[in-house]
Amino acid sequence: MSENVQRHEPYRDARQQHEADMMGMYVFLSTEVMLFGGIFLAIFVLRLQHPEAFVEASKRMHVFIGAFNTAVLLTSSLAVAIAVHGARQGAARLSTALFGGAAGLGVVFLGLKALEYRKEYEDGLLPVVSDPGRFSSPIEHLFMNLYLVATALHATHLAIGILLLAGLAWRIGRGNLKLPERAIVVVICGLYWHFVDVVWVFLYPVLYLAR
Repeated sequence: MSENVQRHEPYRDARQQHEADMMGMYVFLSTEVMLFGGIFLAIFVLRLQHPEAFVEASKRMHVFIGAFNTAVLLTSSLAVAIAVHGARQGAARLSTALFGGAAGLGVVFLGLKALEYRKEYEDGLLPVVSDPGRFSSPIEHLFMNLYLVATALHATHLAIGILLLAGLAWRIGRGNLKLPERAIVVVICGLYWHFVDVVWVFLYPVLYLAR
């Protein structure tokens, strides 16, 4: 594919340019790993110090909504993977359809997440807006605080990913993003989407299935 890539200064060839682009993305993703890694560390420490209370708090999670959302994101990752492969082959129409579909699945995820937050609010389990006295224990309150921080931060990243995928679908569909010459743009956005999906794949069992 290197002969079809548009080379820009100061790179001497397409391969060097591609490696530089990928290194920049990997550095960015490593900072994101550290961000979410701190949250996971706090969750694991809480689990180790208060295992029984942690399990009881986890039982309050809406496990079926979380499971359905997991399936939604995994399906979207498959669509993005196929779209990226298509972009590398110059299949603009296929990539447009799949990126648009993946963005739509992301919207479905956020809609279900909003529904879940509403149910937790009605149950008096949503920190900040729920009465602290309605939590069964301080550990449950702390668990829900970590849950809200982790899932809200993930939802924010997902919303950014939806905008990226929708933008890709729009640009490719209108011919503003030439394929396969500019496939690196698609690859980088795809990596971001897969990272966001992987974060949820870990959040779901850690928070929902600790029972």
